[in-house]
Amino acid sequence: MKTLNTLLAFLMTITVGFAQKYDDSKPYMVKTFTANTVKSLKMTTSGGSLTVVGTTDAEAKIEVYVRSNNWNGSGDNLSKEDIEERLERYELTVTQEGSSLIAYAKNKSNNWDKKSLSIAFKAYVPEKSITDLNTSGGSISVKGITENVNGKTSGGSITVRNCKNNVNLKTSGGSISADNTSGNIVLTTSGGSISATDLDGTIDLKTSGGSISLDALKGKISAITSGGSIKATELRGESMVKTSGGSIMLREIYGTLSAATSAGSIDAEILALGKSLDLNVSSGNMTVRMPFNKGITLDCTANKITRESSMNNFDGEIEKTSIRGKLNGGGIPVNLRVSTGNLTLKSL
Repeated sequence: MKTLNTLLAFLMTITVGFAQKYDDSKPYMVKTFTANTVKSLKMTTSGGSLTVVGTTDAEAKIEVYVRSNNWNGSGDNLSKEDIEERLERYELTVTQEGSSLIAYAKNKSNNWDKKSLSIAFKAYVPEKSITDLNTSGGSISVKGITENVNGKTSGGSITVRNCKNNVNLKTSGGSISADNTSGNIVLTTSGGSISATDLDGTIDLKTSGGSISLDALKGKISAITSGGSIKATELRGESMVKTSGGSIMLREIYGTLSAATSAGSIDAEILALGKSLDLNVSSGNMTVRMPFNKGITLDCTANKITRESSMNNFDGEIEKTSIRGKLNGGGIPVNLRVSTGNLTLKSL
């Protein structure tokens, strides 16, 4: 009987321990505010993610999520008491100053060890809130904001959805995903890939070391990578795509286009020409499908040029390595240059 009682007491101790375990999937703190008094949002944290959702609700709120940073693989299964003890090492503020909501978290000592925490914020604010976000090591996600969005993270990913106006977000080491967003859009990463779908406006996308994927972009478009491939489908307007070390595949292109790669191929399908077409390959091959029934002024060079297209009504010179002259009376400048490689021309 004594053994049984001892076992029951032990099991009860374990049960209580589990009951007191802190559930870091739920907010540690939630603060609410009257939505029509909120015009801007500023969130800063040194180690957690930042999420912003634009709403039309009468109430704005900020949720605070606190968890172990899993330093050296330790720190799991913390109790609420453990969390509260560790929070004493942090500045943590969620408040409203005038028309601005402010969420701020910082390690007071800047010393990171096995007792450090990750503090994340999730805000639900009016759609027309000016947003300023800053995290040293977490991701940034913004959805449904129709005012200016600014933010940066030193090592996390960036996600943008259903935003308008000015969007300027930067990460030093994560990927970027943007969808259904319009306005002046600037998205920059120092070491991740970029995926952009259904964007409209002045679009500036840049990565120092990742691939770029574009689909259904309209406006003035710039997409540049220092070390990855580029794949684009349905670009409309004025587009510039460049890579220093990858291939470029372009489909359903409408309008003005400039594309260049230093060490890869270009495969382009141009459905409608704009003001000009400029394609450059330093080392690789180029294949271009385009309409040849317009007034075009051609300037093409390569190690070898293969024509799978009709070039009736052409006035100029056609050589094995160059084509220069006017097609259908001339007009839109089309400059296709391959320094080391072959060029293939095809009619649509």
